[in-house]
Amino acid sequence: MGTGSKSSHQSYAVSPTAVAESPTAPVELGGVLADEGGIVGSEAGPVSEEPQASGHQLVLDEADASAGPDTELAELEADVDEFLQEQFNQFDSPQAEEMPQTATAQPEEGEAALQEVAQEDGEATAQEAGQADSDVPAGDEATPLAEELDEPEEEKDPPLTPVPAAPPVGAPTGVPLLVGGPDFINSEATLVAYDSEDGPREVLLAHISEDAEDRLLDALSIAGTHTEEIEVEEQVKGRLDLDKKMKLAELTKTAVTSVQHKLNQELPMSEASIAKHEKAVDAVSAVLNDPGTSEAEKAMAQHYLDQLDVVKDKIDNGGTPMPWMDAYEVTGTKMVTKQVQVSDGEPEPGTLVATARKASRIKAALDSETGQSSWDGVTRSHANGTEYEIDMGDGWKAVYRPYKENDPSSTEYSLRGQLEVHAPQGAGNGEQLVERLEQLHLMNKPMTAAEGEWTYLANNIQAQKLEKAAGMKAAMETAQGLQDLQVQEIVHQRMESLMGLDSDDLQTQMKRIHLEAAQKVLPMKVQVVRDAVAKASGFTNGSELAASPGYEPAPTTDGRWLTWSRFDVTGKHEEIQSAFTGRALTHSIGSGDIASLLGTGVLASTEKRAVMGIGSGIGQSEQSDKMTGGANSVFLRVNSDSGYYGGGTLIWDDPSVLMRRSDYYAYAGDHYGAINPDHHNYSKSAITRDPMKIAGFGGDSNEVMFRNGIDLLGAEAPSRIVCGSAGERDSILSSLSARGITELGGKPVEDVLCLNKY
Repeated sequence: MGTGSKSSHQSYAVSPTAVAESPTAPVELGGVLADEGGIVGSEAGPVSEEPQASGHQLVLDEADASAGPDTELAELEADVDEFLQEQFNQFDSPQAEEMPQTATAQPEEGEAALQEVAQEDGEATAQEAGQADSDVPAGDEATPLAEELDEPEEEKDPPLTPVPAAPPVGAPTGVPLLVGGPDFINSEATLVAYDSEDGPREVLLAHISEDAEDRLLDALSIAGTHTEEIEVEEQVKGRLDLDKKMKLAELTKTAVTSVQHKLNQELPMSEASIAKHEKAVDAVSAVLNDPGTSEAEKAMAQHYLDQLDVVKDKIDNGGTPMPWMDAYEVTGTKMVTKQVQVSDGEPEPGTLVATARKASRIKAALDSETGQSSWDGVTRSHANGTEYEIDMGDGWKAVYRPYKENDPSSTEYSLRGQLEVHAPQGAGNGEQLVERLEQLHLMNKPMTAAEGEWTYLANNIQAQKLEKAAGMKAAMETAQGLQDLQVQEIVHQRMESLMGLDSDDLQTQMKRIHLEAAQKVLPMKVQVVRDAVAKASGFTNGSELAASPGYEPAPTTDGRWLTWSRFDVTGKHEEIQSAFTGRALTHSIGSGDIASLLGTGVLASTEKRAVMGIGSGIGQSEQSDKMTGGANSVFLRVNSDSGYYGGGTLIWDDPSVLMRRSDYYAYAGDHYGAINPDHHNYSKSAITRDPMKIAGFGGDSNEVMFRNGIDLLGAEAPSRIVCGSAGERDSILSSLSARGITELGGKPVEDVLCLNKY
C-alpha cells in the first residue's frame, strides 16, 4: 500500500468457500461496462466483521481440519501462517501500490467499505449458493471454485495487444505491448528484433515501476564480489588492423566531410575538396590492387571505394547532401585479459545470478537508406550509473538498472528502472520473452480489458490529481482487502500441494499466488476504484462515469506508441479546443532533418532514440535531460498558431489532439523537463498537468513533455510540417508517395508539408 504503513488494514477470517468470484470483465471499451460481482458468502456464513488480532491468518473449517493427519495439517498451517505474517507486506499487491493514496482518510474507512462490499455480495448470493451447494458433501466445497479459478482468463477477456511470435526484423520502434498489472510504467513493454549479420537479436525493453523493484531484486542473487584478472574470449567489433594502418576510414571521412560542407552551403567544389577525394581514392586503390590483400581486407577497401564513388558523383554533379558514411567494422572474437567481478559465494537457491557493472545502453545503428535498425548483440554505449547483468539460463539474460543503486543526485535519472530481456540469437522468441518475466517475479501475461481499465484509472488519478479526493484512500484499502482475501482462498485450495515444501519453494509458490490473486480479483478492484474516481470527478457513481462519452478505458494501440487518454479531456473536447484558440503546440527538430524523422515515423525521446539506433547530439540538451529525467519524453512548446516558423518545425494547430493523452506534464518556463526531485531544475509547485493552465502559457521557454514520443504518421500527426526548401519538400513528398502515404492526420500530405508560415 502507498499509505505510509503496510499494516493499515487487517486480514479477515474466511471459510474455504468464501470466494472472490470472477465477474464479467468490462469489455465494452467505449460505452457502458458490465457490472462486476463481488465476494460470495459461503454456507458457513459471511465474511467475519471482526479483524484478526494481527498479521494475516488462514482460518480452516472444522471439516477440513479433520480431513487429514492432524500433525501435518497443523504444521502446514503454522508454516503458512508464519510465512504470511513475514511476507504478505513485502509482496503486497503492485496494483494497490501503484494507485496514489491520500493521508486524510482513516484506515477504518477502508475496512468498513470492505465489510460492506463482502456483506452485500454475500447477502445477494447466499440463497443461490445454498441451493447450488446443498448436495455437495462436506469438505468438497472448494472443488467447483478451483475449477472456476483455473478457467483460462484469455477465453473471457482476450489480450488488448497479442504478443507476436517474431517481431518484424529491423523495425526501429519495435512492437509495443501491454503487460497486465502495474509492474511496468503505463503497463507497456516493447519487443524489438534488431537485424544483425548473424540473424535477429530479439529483445524486450520495458521500464519497471519503482514499486515492483523489490520483487525483481528478490529474484536475484547479488552476492559479495571481488575482482580477479582473467583471460577470456570476448566478442568484439572494430576496424581491421590494415584499415588503421593505412588510415582509410580517416581519409574517406575527410573527403566526405569536405564535400558535404560544400553541398550544405550550396558552394562550388574547391580544389582542396577534390584533392582530399583523390588522396583517399589512391589509398583505397592501393589496398585493392595489392595481391597480398586478404578477402576481408578487400571487402573493407571496397566499402570505402563505394563511399568515395558517391563523393565523386557529388563533386561532378552536386545535389542534395549525402547520407552519413560509417567506418567499416567487423565482429569477431579474441582473447583479452580483463578485470571481472567474481562472486564470493554460491547464489541463493531459486535465484538468478546477477553481476553489478557500470550502466550502459544498447548501441544500435539506424540505416538512413533502408530505415532498418541493427545491433550486433555486443556493442553498448556508456551511461552514468549502475546496472545488473542477469543470467537467466539457457542463453537468456537480462540487464536491469535499479532505482536503489542509482543516486538521483549524481546518476542519470532517466535510466532508473530500465529493463532489457535478451533472447538467444534467432527469431521466434516473442512470446517467451514475455513469459520469461516470471523469472524476475514480474507480471508476464498480456493485458486484458479489465487490467487495462485499472491502468486507465491509475493514469487518470495522477493526471487529474485526484490522489487526495475524498474516499480515494478508502477505495484503495478496500481493493487491497479484496486481494488479501483472494490470496487466502487460493492458499486454502492448494493446502495439500503446499504441504511438505521447504521454505524456499514455499516462498516461490507464495509469490506466484500473489500474482495470480492480483489478476483474478482485479475486476472487483476496478469497480471499487472506478466508483471513487467517479465521485471525485462529479459523477454519481462508476456506472455513470463508464457510460460517459469521454470514458475510454483502453489505450490507442494502432500506432507506434501506445497512449492512454484522460476522460476530463476526451469528454470536454470542445472546451479544450476553445481554450487553445489562437495557440499551437510546436517542436523544432534542431540538428535533425525532416526526411529522416518521417522515415522513422516518430518524434522520439532521447532514451527511445538510443535504442532505435539514432545517434546522439540531435537534442538540444540530451545529457542534462538524462539527469533531470526529461530524456524519457519529447519536448513541445505552446506558441501562437500564426507565427513565422523556419524549416524543421512541426506544428499542431489543434493541441487537443495531444492534450487527450494522460502522460504529459508541463512547465511555464525552461526546467529541462525535470521530474527528478533531487535536481535543481525540478519544481513541484511549477509542474502542471492541467490542459487549461497549459493553454495559457506565454513566453518562449515553456515546455510540454510527452512520454516516449509522438506518432507522426498516425492520429497524432502534426497539422503542418515546415520544410527548409522547396527541394526538401519535393523530396519528402516523393518518399511518402513511394511508401503509399497520402494523408497525415486526415489531410493530404501536400497540405501538411509547407514552406515557412504556410
